[in-house]
Amino acid sequence: MQILTQLVFSGIALGMIYAVIAFGYQLTFQTSDTLNFGQGEALMLGALVGLTLVATFGMNYWLCIPIVCAFGALQGVVVERIGVRPAIKIKSEFGWIMSTIALGIIFKNVAENVWGRDDLKFPSPLPEAPLHLLGANVLPMELLVVFGALALMLAVEFFNRRTIWGKAVVATFNDREAAKLMGINTGRVITFSYALSSLTAAFAGMLIAPLTLTGATMGAVLGLKAFAVAIIGGLTSGLGVVVGGLILGIAETSTGYYISTGYKDVPGLVLLLIVLAYKPAGLFGKTAIKKV
Repeated sequence: MQILTQLVFSGIALGMIYAVIAFGYQLTFQTSDTLNFGQGEALMLGALVGLTLVATFGMNYWLCIPIVCAFGALQGVVVERIGVRPAIKIKSEFGWIMSTIALGIIFKNVAENVWGRDDLKFPSPLPEAPLHLLGANVLPMELLVVFGALALMLAVEFFNRRTIWGKAVVATFNDREAAKLMGINTGRVITFSYALSSLTAAFAGMLIAPLTLTGATMGAVLGLKAFAVAIIGGLTSGLGVVVGGLILGIAETSTGYYISTGYKDVPGLVLLLIVLAYKPAGLFGKTAIKKV
């Protein structure tokens, strides 16, 4: 029972990282029906920029977070302006897919040339001695991951519901053409959604970096798994990405311990195939009906 509790705690921390990245996929999908397939690279760049600020310049970890988030937002704007906006203008149905993938590869190559290909250790801002909770050993950083991820997603939800800009985002999601007629600059809203999406990924990079090794390849796998979480939970449901992230995180840690680490990716992929076969909109997603 103690081992199971330990696996559940570790799975929750991992799952919340997946959920934050998947939440970024949602933000862009809701405003433009597009996805940033370089979302994992945004996480990677956030972690490496944070590592540079902490390890090289001796900056406090907590002071680095807003700087890294600002960097992530800027990176999201670049992706939208270069990779997504041209495809939307010419109404290319799949052009943005290859554009965002290409930009992700470019960011990865830049990171390899700037920081090297070796994985680096990110110094933890919290004590590394585990805490004893419910008979399990939990790292303080794992608790920070869970509460930090939840706080970020709640903050974005509050922004969408209570602010003028947030209501513009919601209006663009509900009906882009009607939002234009109401005077909303939908192009600017889409740019903002990409900035916010990459900001969340960069923030996730700062959260997970002290728990793992930081390097140019760390974002690829996390980005793909987060995309699976977004599909499983539903690209229109905030609750769905949280539930999907928790399911995938706990399934991975449990499979890695009880069966083999070589099979820890299998349960999530099997669940993804089942969801796509029987509920394509996701467990909590809503099926959209379009009139043609």
